[in-house]
Amino acid sequence: MADNEEKALRMELAQLRQEHRDLDAAVEALSSAGNSDALQLQRLKKKKLMIKDRIAVLEDQLFPDIIA
Repeated sequence: MADNEEKALRMELAQLRQEHRDLDAAVEALSSAGNSDALQLQRLKKKKLMIKDRIAVLEDQLFPDIIA
């Protein structure tokens, strides 16, 4: 993997991790509010899950499992 490609993947990974944390905070704030919108909460959780899946793909690309 080229250095530029790895650097771009690491930057995307950092950005996605930050977005995942932000969504986690938003989900927590929305669910702690008494009158939370169930549809909005479901959408945020779905987006958070999609980001988590993308993070896993990037981590696999950057840190492949080495079977000895």
